[in-house]
Amino acid sequence: MRHPIGSLRVRRPWVDAPAGGPGPTMPRPVTHTRQGQHPSGHTVSGVCHGTLGELYQGPLRPDTDPEIAVVSFPVDRHSWVYFTPRTAAGPPPHAPPLGEKSVAAAGLFLDHYGLALPPGDWRTHSELPVGVGMASSTADIVATLRCLFSVFSLPYDMDVVLGILADIERADSVFLDEFALYLSGRHRVVRRLGPDVGFHTAFVTEPGTVDTAAVTPLLLDHYRRRGEEYQRCLTDLVKGFDSGDPAAVARAATISAALSQEVLPKAAFDSLRAHRERFGADGVFVAHTGCLVGYLFASRPRAEVKSELSAFFHSIGHQCTFAQGGYG
Repeated sequence: MRHPIGSLRVRRPWVDAPAGGPGPTMPRPVTHTRQGQHPSGHTVSGVCHGTLGELYQGPLRPDTDPEIAVVSFPVDRHSWVYFTPRTAAGPPPHAPPLGEKSVAAAGLFLDHYGLALPPGDWRTHSELPVGVGMASSTADIVATLRCLFSVFSLPYDMDVVLGILADIERADSVFLDEFALYLSGRHRVVRRLGPDVGFHTAFVTEPGTVDTAAVTPLLLDHYRRRGEEYQRCLTDLVKGFDSGDPAAVARAATISAALSQEVLPKAAFDSLRAHRERFGADGVFVAHTGCLVGYLFASRPRAEVKSELSAFFHSIGHQCTFAQGGYG
């Protein structure tokens, strides 16, 4: 089902030009200015966090036609998008720094509100590697939309964001500032799980990338076979969030990660699980359709534990990274 804001035509405002015209030109500034625009030279920005994969990915409920539900694992790593208006109109850069999906999102945004982008310059920055399970493209899209809401001084509208995402890609719930049980294909928040749980992490990125579309049929077959196990896992995860118990959440996340091994295995997972107690980790997490695997700690590991963790990951061929995940 299409999102309520409707099917939106993609317009690429930096490359569209009138037929027979001299070439690409920036759209003329909008003339109906009920919403304010920032003065020339005043840079505005949109920011969005990424993820370290998921604490849960599996069926919403045991079913012969399962839907993919996720509880994304937010990380303190971000995508930034900047726009600086300028007074003089002129040709845009030949290749805007926005990625293809962000350009599409901007066109959908402008079409939805009936706006034209004023002359200006885009800049971007990201801490999120592409194709490993950190929701880089969704974070780029959301950061772009947040920047555009600011450019036109419009109130942030999550329904518009969800509608645009629905027209572009399956997405993670990075548009929220709390955990959520989310249907990534239908772009529907099933249940908000709050911002009270957080973890310290040590993780690695294994080589390679995962084609999510290609593996989706394999995942759905797996969910049909293991639906009852996933249901127990999800029930325990939600109970952990409801009680504010990060250790319970970590245990359920470990079960979800172990179930995913049957379809998209991580080479280091078994080693991490075997040595979890040695390092005092509360659980193991993965990017279920990505390349990340790591430890969950409810409390910050001491410096000597970090040194031991680093040596351990190095011994199995990886450089580890430490980062804070979640919100608590």
